[in-house]
Amino acid sequence: MTGMEKVPAKNLDNDRMVSGVICRMKPLIVVTGGTKGIGRAIVDTFVTQGFDAVVCARSVEGVQGDGLLPFAADLATRDGVNELVQYVESLGRPVDVLVNNTGIFQPGQIHNEAEGTFEQLMNTNVASAYHLTRGLVRDMMIQRRGHIFMMCSTASITPYTNGGSYCISKFALLGMSRVLREELKPRGVKVTAILPGATLTASWEGTDLPEDRFLKPADVADSVWGAYSLSPSAVVEEILIRPQLGDI
Repeated sequence: MTGMEKVPAKNLDNDRMVSGVICRMKPLIVVTGGTKGIGRAIVDTFVTQGFDAVVCARSVEGVQGDGLLPFAADLATRDGVNELVQYVESLGRPVDVLVNNTGIFQPGQIHNEAEGTFEQLMNTNVASAYHLTRGLVRDMMIQRRGHIFMMCSTASITPYTNGGSYCISKFALLGMSRVLREELKPRGVKVTAILPGATLTASWEGTDLPEDRFLKPADVADSVWGAYSLSPSAVVEEILIRPQLGDI
């Protein structure tokens, strides 16, 4: 019984009756951009805590193991988002946590960045989160529980001169998070925006800066887990986390 464990008979939201035995479904987390960096750290943290994890990225090669449910899709496209929503729905399980972590960075300035940069970044960093949230939140609202995390950035609040469309997209994602928080307050669904500073992921490969100038992906994952672990009556609306020595 994948995703299930036998438990004493009692009423729990994630319980299912299988062959006359009440089984508890493991809680389910959906993480986009979940194959590396911050996304993978979040996946590993929640799986360690007893979750099953839908891990989505354009390529999920090598993603395997207990608790991991890999699904390949390009979430910069509407078709890719729809395919992921359909896959999650096919599992027949409630989504306890959604982490909208898909994102890309391209340096540049508004006046000189390449044609199409704005559309690419907005589709990947913003539209993917918008459409995926719309596709999965209805069941959370019906059940009156669930937690949505939006992976924003310090670029959501700080304009960087070489940030261009990336900053625009991250400002927009934070705005979406705040609107969604207000909408879902009376629905029992939590919304948390995560604003990490420079984090030592593949995007910083080749840097000459020492490791201690960066956040570790596990630092961000631990913050997400901490916010999720609060009682139902409390929510962390925004987490701003920077390297100890400040932004790079």
